[in-house]
Amino acid sequence: MFENENDRTQSRGPEVPFPAPDYSASPKPPAPTSAKRRSGAMIAIALCCSILGSILGAGGVLLVQRIGKTQTPSTQPQDHTGILQGIRQENVIDITQIQTGQLLTAAEVYAANVNSTVGITTSITTTNFWGYQSTSAASGSGFIISSDGYILTNHHVIEGSSAVTVSMFDGKEYEAQIRGYDESNDIAVLKIEATGLSPVILGDSDTLNVGDDVVAIGNPLGELTFSLTAGKISAKDREVTFSNNVTMDLLQTDCAINSGNSGGALFNMYGEVVGVTNAKYSGSSGSGATIDNIGFAIPYASIRSIVESIIEKGYVTKPYLGVSVIDVDDRYQLYGLPQGAAVQSIAKNSPAQTAGLQTGDIITHVDGEAIDTGTALVRFIRDSQPGDRMTLTVYRKGQTLEITVTVSEQIRDEQEQTATPIRPLPDGR
Repeated sequence: MFENENDRTQSRGPEVPFPAPDYSASPKPPAPTSAKRRSGAMIAIALCCSILGSILGAGGVLLVQRIGKTQTPSTQPQDHTGILQGIRQENVIDITQIQTGQLLTAAEVYAANVNSTVGITTSITTTNFWGYQSTSAASGSGFIISSDGYILTNHHVIEGSSAVTVSMFDGKEYEAQIRGYDESNDIAVLKIEATGLSPVILGDSDTLNVGDDVVAIGNPLGELTFSLTAGKISAKDREVTFSNNVTMDLLQTDCAINSGNSGGALFNMYGEVVGVTNAKYSGSSGSGATIDNIGFAIPYASIRSIVESIIEKGYVTKPYLGVSVIDVDDRYQLYGLPQGAAVQSIAKNSPAQTAGLQTGDIITHVDGEAIDTGTALVRFIRDSQPGDRMTLTVYRKGQTLEITVTVSEQIRDEQEQTATPIRPLPDGR
């Protein structure tokens, strides 16, 4: 298994000096499909390892500077040349704490949040082999996260769209702009020109327990609008690999998630959003058994900082160390190796390289807290901020070392169509 600190993508990297594990696994279930309806058919989510930032939404202010050569008493006045330098004002998010200590019924959660739920319809223009263009429609769900018109949905709901329309519960419709998105986490932020909207209350998915009651509100089939389904959290941190080999850690739920539910909110029974529904298993297993009630949602805690970055800055920023790691599980302890995250590769000029990490190091603790997998390391990095200092306990060739590394940030800006990062990415991204 090969994983980056930000998105976990299966691939083959440089050889690591550990014994090869036994990969004789049991048959896998079919890859999950998106809960987006595209012309009435369910399709697999198409995710990409690269991280694409957002269209810069804040208006640029043009500043004209006059630059001239230095005059001396013996010279004639010189011509002045004007250049344009753009500056941009960043948005500021004001977060208000809301008391949500009272358990609600499903009916109360629905009544409190149906006006915060939206339907999303996209127009997709394609060109065939002979050069003729055709337009198709796709539908999904979303939810309002600010009173001034920011809306969260899945990236695969708006992927490839030429126009996006948002429909409210009261029947109003708005043309939406795509503020920004992150393909690797399957999220997109939209903006509509409206004020006085009713936003959802955002919760903490890390506090969920298996067995907790949850409800989903969305638009199954793109036709049964503003429907509620109820169920429980079936599993947390479920590692799901999609048909394009992209892997995500998701909440599993037995709420009915159908085509058209993609991008809708998953609520706990305090009326807080804890996830964004995005996929389900469908069809039948290898033995021919029908698959039912296996749906998935993106835990909100894993995308909170990305959503805020898109709104505030107009692009995606992520904490960054510049390492790719693999798990060192209990099988390797037979060979005297500790459990942890083994460093498989290190990006040039990255914080990890600057701090002195080496390929083959096994990271066993972060700030004194034990980690047993690469996923645990990913969570530490995800929850950090650029500028934070981490003390890593590292096993290296029989010795235990402590290495301090300063977290940097990884930035991608969609105005650069190639999405070139301004800081190096790990090998394999």
